[in-house]
Amino acid sequence: MELHFVDWLIIAGFLIISLLIGLYFRKRASKSLVSFFLGDRDMPWLIAGISMVATTFAADTPLAVTELVGQNGISGNWLWWSFLAGGMLTTFFFAKLWRRAGVLTEIELIELRYGGVPAKILRAFKSVYLGLFMNIMIIGWVNLAMISILQAFFGLELSTVYWILGGAMIFAAIYTSLSGIWGVAVTDVVQFCVAITGTIILSVIVVNQPEVGGLTGLRTSLPDSLFSFFPTIGGDDGLQSLSIGVGSFLAYLGVQWWASWYPGQEPGGGGYVAQRMMSTRTEKGAVYATLLFQVAHYCLRPWPWILVALSCLLIYPEMNPMTNEGVTAAEFGKTYVWAMRDFLPIGLKGLLLASFLAAYLSTISTQLNWGAGYLVNDLYKRFINPNLSEKGYVGASRITTVILMALGLAVTTQMTSISGVWSFIMECGAGLGLVLILRWYWWRINAWSEISATVAPFVAFTVSRYGFGWEFPNSFFFTVGFTTITWIIVTLLTSPESNAVLTRFYNQVKPDGNWAPFRSEDETKTSLFPLFTCWISAVVLAYSILFLTGKILFSEWNSALVYGAVCGVSAIALIWGLKRTSIWR
Repeated sequence: MELHFVDWLIIAGFLIISLLIGLYFRKRASKSLVSFFLGDRDMPWLIAGISMVATTFAADTPLAVTELVGQNGISGNWLWWSFLAGGMLTTFFFAKLWRRAGVLTEIELIELRYGGVPAKILRAFKSVYLGLFMNIMIIGWVNLAMISILQAFFGLELSTVYWILGGAMIFAAIYTSLSGIWGVAVTDVVQFCVAITGTIILSVIVVNQPEVGGLTGLRTSLPDSLFSFFPTIGGDDGLQSLSIGVGSFLAYLGVQWWASWYPGQEPGGGGYVAQRMMSTRTEKGAVYATLLFQVAHYCLRPWPWILVALSCLLIYPEMNPMTNEGVTAAEFGKTYVWAMRDFLPIGLKGLLLASFLAAYLSTISTQLNWGAGYLVNDLYKRFINPNLSEKGYVGASRITTVILMALGLAVTTQMTSISGVWSFIMECGAGLGLVLILRWYWWRINAWSEISATVAPFVAFTVSRYGFGWEFPNSFFFTVGFTTITWIIVTLLTSPESNAVLTRFYNQVKPDGNWAPFRSEDETKTSLFPLFTCWISAVVLAYSILFLTGKILFSEWNSALVYGAVCGVSAIALIWGLKRTSIWR
């Protein structure tokens, strides 16, 4: 399909704005590594929070939600809605600690919290594992989604798509290497505004197609089970909603959010989320930025995608995976792009394509920036060349950004399955999450705890999948259990970190929890009850806003009143809890 000149003009305008932002922040990023990767710790919380949301809004996200809805209705989204509890835990328990730690990267924390040779080994390993290996895998799966979008929209040959993708990655590498985190974050804000505007416009147009008949027609034309917000627990009841066993339910809601390391949803915070928290001006700013991220991520973004996905079941009935044997959910996911292609007028096509490009670039630019941070700060500077000038390290960071871009593109050509990457990352981080949480709150955790919790999931995953032939959730439960038992035994059998290391960490971070041996006699232990109140009330508030929005859209006013009341009560509880913490002051 060919685009009109107006569409190309809109896309070109978006790219020019992104490049100009990169050029504007070039001088500021060149001063030092702190300037390049953390923006001199001077970022307003609003920009930091929106930047987090934009990064999670990748090109594959609308297609993934379309797949989930096409397969299991609205309730299928619990596969990612279940991470909310972990995200809110990070908001209230860890955001302030990350800002207080004063480190440049997540991995630098390792040698602040631990000491000796084990800490050095762990830091070096994670700088390569996360900054290189995991980073280019994530870039690869984002690229695969963009390839799918370009092929579905334009019908291009794969070789042509690779050339377009290469150009987009080069563009991302240019403005990322020029501007550092400030350019990435400010561009993220612009890209998010473009992306969310585009998805809302598309949902309005698609829902009002004659085949759909507006929200009323959508509600009456599809089975009620597709509009259920909650899965059916205990097995398949014959309905077209998400029907999962008790084990899967426990895995998603009871274990996954605290046990699994997953990009953007790391227990205790990590990756680009930690980077944005550490970039804010104050501890309060870190908390507010992360709270904005969680609310926008779960409450603002999903409904435009869900409405388009439900509408596509009526517009493209031959692609409905629930009624047409042989049609996969992945194939149905492409109908989101078809809807763009088939119903958007001149100008809006360009805007929607620019929104997908924005979502893609925001994710790629962040991956390139924080990945370079790990490789330069935690490997090159720490272990290879510790005596280079700050400007020299900035130059190395720019070169590393370009190298990561090239490697990400190369790996993309060898990847065939997004779901395979997701599965690998999810299960090979299962069980690590609890150590990442407790290292802040229990002094007895040591470097060997984290090393064993990092290695054990790979062993358990291999045994469960290839030894026992188990699939999720059995393999997941086995991996979590094996990893947890392993790191607890290793912790108890090995010596704690030295008093000097633990005292240094405590004095720098002032963590709550079990740090009595390092707390001075005149220092009062802070109660964790207000933080737990904030956490629970914020989780309830976010889910209530999410479901309230859905009930209003479908004119279910009685249920809307209930969710509205829950919103009010949880908001009051959240404010009550915040006023009793240091966050409020």
